[in-house]
Amino acid sequence: MQLPSQQVAVLEAARADEATSVDALAAATDLPPETVTGAVFELETEGLVAVSERVDETVALTDEGRDYVTEGLPEVRLYEAALEAGADADPVSMGRVIGASGLEGSAVDIALSNYARKGYGAIDSGEITADPDADPDADAEANALAALADADDAPVDSVDVDSETLESLERRGLLDRHESTVREATLTERAVTELMAGIETAETVGQVTPELLTSWAKQSFADHSSGQGPREDGEWEAVEFAEYNVEADAEQFEGGNVHILRQTAERVKDTLVGMGFQEMDGPHVDADFWINDCLFMPQDHPARTHWDRFALENPTHIDDLPADLVDRVERAHKDGVGPDGEGYHSPWDEDFARALALRGHTTSLSTRYLSGEEVGELEPPQRYFSVEKVYRNDTLDPTHLLEFFQIEGWVMAEDLSVRDLMGTFEEFYSQFGIEDIQFKPHYNPYTEPSFELFGTHPTTGELVEIGNSGIFREEMLEPLGVDCDVMAWGLALERLLMLMYGFEDIRDIHGTLCDLELLRNTEVTY
Repeated sequence: MQLPSQQVAVLEAARADEATSVDALAAATDLPPETVTGAVFELETEGLVAVSERVDETVALTDEGRDYVTEGLPEVRLYEAALEAGADADPVSMGRVIGASGLEGSAVDIALSNYARKGYGAIDSGEITADPDADPDADAEANALAALADADDAPVDSVDVDSETLESLERRGLLDRHESTVREATLTERAVTELMAGIETAETVGQVTPELLTSWAKQSFADHSSGQGPREDGEWEAVEFAEYNVEADAEQFEGGNVHILRQTAERVKDTLVGMGFQEMDGPHVDADFWINDCLFMPQDHPARTHWDRFALENPTHIDDLPADLVDRVERAHKDGVGPDGEGYHSPWDEDFARALALRGHTTSLSTRYLSGEEVGELEPPQRYFSVEKVYRNDTLDPTHLLEFFQIEGWVMAEDLSVRDLMGTFEEFYSQFGIEDIQFKPHYNPYTEPSFELFGTHPTTGELVEIGNSGIFREEMLEPLGVDCDVMAWGLALERLLMLMYGFEDIRDIHGTLCDLELLRNTEVTY
């Protein structure tokens, strides 16, 4: 019987009366473990070895856990400091005890969260007490750390620590568990018989080399030529080619994929271009003038405070603003527009208008385009849109993010009405299979009339706000030099995804909470 050299070496190192692990076989044969693993499975296919598998679990302390072995658990150190301060008799200031313990940073929070849990004492109204009967020497977690101090990937079964304590240490990040698959091989009766009869080593190759091809070509030439002398065997005939198991499991590699949010953004762009719109672009950081002042947003509006916007520290202000437009916008804020117009009768500060911030909405692009500053003066009819990121100092929750994508759009034309705006939305959302858009009257400083849009969540059945819209007010359009109607909107791209795919939490597709399998497998269909 002939076998490749690796398989012969494994057979000679394995035993019939005892299972031998792959690592042990690798050490005995001086072969890499992966080579031995391949040989073992090939021998199993030939019926020469029996392969068994088991999963071994080992534990080892983390760096933080090793630090506590020498320094002591934070709660134990806090208890010892409390005893020194006399907290076993009378309550002592918590700050005093913490200072005496030497604990700093996160260790303080760790100590406080575990102090009462372990019965070391109580913390109340900034004071700490210590239970004189508490025994740090009996602390199960501290003793477990000491027992594992010298263990490096020790088998769980060999550790003299109960499972509950191990789980507690793991939750605290002081212990790591590792699982590994151990494969063992045992010789079969057939293998013993073949070994006794003698197994020859056959040279095997895993791929065709230039040398083998050359030897094959020379032999073929000799076979088909006459008068060339005696035929010589080619080198290729002296080797055995390794067989490939095309059914063997292979490591799975996950390739890159376009994020579902980006896929949807591209589909939104295609839809709006198909409806006759052109795309806008512009800066993410812009002057408050373009972001808010041009929208007839009063400078004392709550949304313009530092609570709702991200201001820039360096640089803080923009230098280049069109002077004539600044004057017209200031007049609109102070005095209104037209003979019956009413402004805000409140202070207007040009320095504030020049302040730089991350845009809270992409309507800053609309004001740039409508004013003619971006692409020159526009004559009606015009349709423009953008699908860009905006930034708001909101509280994170299932429907709010600090940064998200806004679908901005506007139409400039004569004699526009709310019916035109509603019809545009119905046409747009129908392209995504959404037919139940509802409208609710709303107030915006820059549109009149105004209304919010809502859609029904496909899973919960709840109404989800998906956008805001309206007809731009004269106080906004007149300073920009626009003398016809403009209807506009700002829609949330992430909310559109919620209606399309049933997401209940925007964070399912963002950041550390997102489901990678969902992102890999979800495709936006047209």
